[in-house]
Amino acid sequence: MPPAHTGAPVIPGASTPSSPHPHRDSSPGPRPEPHAPGRPGYRRMSLALFAAGLATFALLYSTQALLPAVSAGFGVTAGQASWSVSAATGALALFVLPLSALSERFGRTRMMTWSLVVAVGVGLLVPFAPSLEWLVALRAVQGAAIAGVPASAMAYLAEEVRPKALVGAIGLFVAGNSIGGMSGRVVTGWAAQAWGWRAGLLAAGVMALACAVAFLVLLPRARFFRPASLRPRAVGRTVVGHLRDPLLLRLYGIGALFMTVFGAVYTVIGYRLVDEPFSLGQGVVGSIFLVYLVGTVSSAAAGKLVARAGRRGALYLAVTTTALGLLLSLADSLPAILAGLVLITAGFFAGHAVASSAVSRTATTGRAQASALYQSAYYLGSSVGGTLGALAYHASGWAATVGIALLAVVGVASITLWGSHAARVERRRLLAGTATAR
Repeated sequence: MPPAHTGAPVIPGASTPSSPHPHRDSSPGPRPEPHAPGRPGYRRMSLALFAAGLATFALLYSTQALLPAVSAGFGVTAGQASWSVSAATGALALFVLPLSALSERFGRTRMMTWSLVVAVGVGLLVPFAPSLEWLVALRAVQGAAIAGVPASAMAYLAEEVRPKALVGAIGLFVAGNSIGGMSGRVVTGWAAQAWGWRAGLLAAGVMALACAVAFLVLLPRARFFRPASLRPRAVGRTVVGHLRDPLLLRLYGIGALFMTVFGAVYTVIGYRLVDEPFSLGQGVVGSIFLVYLVGTVSSAAAGKLVARAGRRGALYLAVTTTALGLLLSLADSLPAILAGLVLITAGFFAGHAVASSAVSRTATTGRAQASALYQSAYYLGSSVGGTLGALAYHASGWAATVGIALLAVVGVASITLWGSHAARVERRRLLAGTATAR
């Protein structure tokens, strides 16, 4: 990754000593200040986006903990059932960019609101799918609707939050994701054990509905957003510009590969735990996802980790933690598997929080598109990881799934090492230029 910027990072929507806030209203009277810890509105904003993150992840992965039951209910293989997860994440990856472009015109809060309304509505229909094909189709529609939340939320935070508090604010949003992923799986698991997998999906929909209501009540209005016209050519130029940025490309690759690991592990772990020698019940398998609490802590602490170790140092630590967890999960011991999941979860969420916040800090124009491209890569990685992980498990067992995940971890390490090399080259170039100028 290239060297860190000297001075404060440039974030669109952030004020600087030499220029006014580019998004602030120029009308007379007191000008609003960006949200920051301790200021009015920051807590409401954090709770609202926490609820949004909880709802989206509870819905997005609502079938993941239930895959063994879905397989039994429809008489299909693990690879076929995994499409109920991959269809949602794949549709999200496809729609997040166009919906983020719409958010530039119609507003971040409006996009997030309608996305949640549609996703929750579909979520209440999903339990009644008459076949696997219908289930996959409804999940694809749900994933497309959810796509309006992540990139819009990142852009909203970058516009409304003080730059120095941005990593922490995004970390709290990601923490909501981890809580949603955990609670959704736990609730669906126990509901499924008591009343069947369809009841589990209905429980996830009801929980997401409550979170959506909390989001609508709590979210402060956007104060620094200014609508832009919908010009496809301009959006295309912005997207191409982001795809030509070496740092953004590396961040997109890191997000995709980290999520490949996570998608593979958590799509397949339920099958492993209901099989011999563990033979756990559906409710107990759902409770395994309580390890998501570790992700809540590691993502929320990402800002402090970057402050101490730097962005690349934090990524190296996340990679090492994830790899150790994967290796530990190979043991045929439930405590070892749980410890491995803890490490995998901590490493993944820390890496994701660092990479996603770096995207928001790096993009100086087209912030929503930059975040959307990251989300596209991220959820594409989830779809690929979930599908390949399930196919590998069906063919050769858990060791094959871990092998795919380790390859993705090696990819993250390689990208980060290449970034460190590029940073050293750039520093030498700058030093040589300074010496020549003298």
